[in-house]
Amino acid sequence: MRLANSVAPGKTVLKDAFWTPYQKLVTEVVLPYQEKILNDEIPNAEKSHALANFRIAAGAEDGAFYGMVFQDSDVAKWLEAASYSLTVHPDPQLEQRVDEVIALVAKAQQPDGYLDTYFTIKEPEHRWMDLLEGHELYCMGHMMEAAAAHYEATGKETLLDVARRMADHIQSVFGPDRRYGIPGHEEVEIGLMRLYQATGEKKYLEMASYFIDARGTRPEFFADERKNRDFEVFGMDPENLDYNQSFAPVREQKSARGHAVRAVYLYRAMAEVAAADGDESLYRACRTLWRDIVDRKMYVTGAIGACGELESFSVDYDLPPDRAYAETCAQVGLVFWARAMLNIEAKGEYADVMELCLYNSTISGMQMDGRHFFYVNPLEVNPGLSGEVFGMRHVLPERPGWYACACCPPNLARMILSLGQSCWSENADTVYSHLMIGQEADLALAKIRVESGYPWDGAVTYTVSPKEKKEFCFAVHIPGYVAPGELTVKCNGAALPVQIAQKASGVSADRADAAAVLCDGYLYLNRSWKDGDTVSLEFPLQVRRLYGTVRVRDTAGQTALMRGPVVYCFEGADNGPYLQALRLPRGAAVTEQRETDGVLSGCVSLRMNGLREADSASLYSAEPPACEETELKAIPYYLWGNRGRNQMRVWIRE
Repeated sequence: MRLANSVAPGKTVLKDAFWTPYQKLVTEVVLPYQEKILNDEIPNAEKSHALANFRIAAGAEDGAFYGMVFQDSDVAKWLEAASYSLTVHPDPQLEQRVDEVIALVAKAQQPDGYLDTYFTIKEPEHRWMDLLEGHELYCMGHMMEAAAAHYEATGKETLLDVARRMADHIQSVFGPDRRYGIPGHEEVEIGLMRLYQATGEKKYLEMASYFIDARGTRPEFFADERKNRDFEVFGMDPENLDYNQSFAPVREQKSARGHAVRAVYLYRAMAEVAAADGDESLYRACRTLWRDIVDRKMYVTGAIGACGELESFSVDYDLPPDRAYAETCAQVGLVFWARAMLNIEAKGEYADVMELCLYNSTISGMQMDGRHFFYVNPLEVNPGLSGEVFGMRHVLPERPGWYACACCPPNLARMILSLGQSCWSENADTVYSHLMIGQEADLALAKIRVESGYPWDGAVTYTVSPKEKKEFCFAVHIPGYVAPGELTVKCNGAALPVQIAQKASGVSADRADAAAVLCDGYLYLNRSWKDGDTVSLEFPLQVRRLYGTVRVRDTAGQTALMRGPVVYCFEGADNGPYLQALRLPRGAAVTEQRETDGVLSGCVSLRMNGLREADSASLYSAEPPACEETELKAIPYYLWGNRGRNQMRVWIRE
């Protein structure tokens, strides 16, 4: 059932006006900053103590555990991001520091393979007794992901050996013929799949399958576990089965419920196991859950997890802009899930959602200085209310330097530095391009250079240099907002007609030297390739007005603006106070401007003539408010909050 595989780290070198600066920022600023955070070397920042916990567990220094029960995962994600960084920008000094941290992690590992500094230092007698809250499997899963990334990036097996011993220990404890258990926070399933992908050892796939198939089969498990222990970490409700997606076996789940990050981590693992096993029923379950999220529970920015209570999905169509939780980790998880789905089936909707998250609700989580981060990504912020009023205290108007629960910053770093792996899938006969990002890619079938003006310009050129096999299919994702009649396709400068097909099956079998076939969001070109062949795409990037269904009560009567994959917002810095007083007439023309100064430099901003309602002297008035004409300015959503504390909103009254 697997359609294709993602490319390995180091096989792509981004040369893109949009994303290369992001990778440079993460490599040069974010990773060193986070490394100092993990060592508690940043004055006035939230204390981490994460590396100190490993030193204490390794016997290298005395002290007590400090931080969240999942503090180890911050180190694991930093190691993963740093490993990807070595493929983006080789750095012997960084590689040495990574090796030193890995050596420390190895020393902290227990003789039986167990690795968790919280329980090793603080409560060794309680190992594996609180799967609901203890996050042992979660932390170990992230360390497995780091190990696979480090091995693929460097060829070294130092961290891979740690992960193998860890996974073997887990397999000696849990399984069909051993103890029943599932993690309260899904992640180990992904880690085990990454080990399987890196090593080819089927036992890791089997263990990942066990944890997925076991979930929801014993709904009383967490409650029974709670009865049998005399301690707790957070005091979680073991009866809340929605929270950790254990309310039913995964193949029977029809709606995305509970903690959004846990959910999409589970769904990604389900997709990866489905691809590896050829499990059609597991993929159908993924499809059902995907549709539930995309059709009922996803913000216009691609953000998910509307509810601040328990960081969770809310009920269908409850998507409040000003109270959104929209945790950065949730959108990062959605990007990775979309990538896993694309490896099963080339459907434009997966690539569209991945692109939407990448250009909006993931990178909005980081200040352009690389040292301040959002945990929550709202679609409306009102200083004086946001961050202060009950029900909105999670919605901060400014990005802090760090968090006590710091899962998001390193998660974002690893996503940006591994972005090349999201751009491509390939198999023996077809190369799939999922994202229009400028780069040089060294794939199995060909070397491909991509020159792109995206997301500001609708123009991209692929230069193909085939390897041994000359005849293969090249499939390029065409964003869903591009109408077929708007798309111009040229091969070696000659225009190709675009044919529409209803099914992808058979597309690659039909020779298409003289035509391009558009099917389900992908443009297929099947030909005998010669060195230097070019494929050029052009399409207009027109400003679009989006309207939500009236079932989303918070956005009724309002519109949001998009251009290409970029969602726009209005900030007080450009539009003055009381953004809620602004109106955008339905017929108002929108002009585009390429910004050249400050933090907005390089982006396209939007200007339009609008209306502003006058303020009233009284709280209520029988007179309708007077309106005056005013110029409105909208900037890309991901850039909001970079110019000081001010009001922001995505949706504007029409």
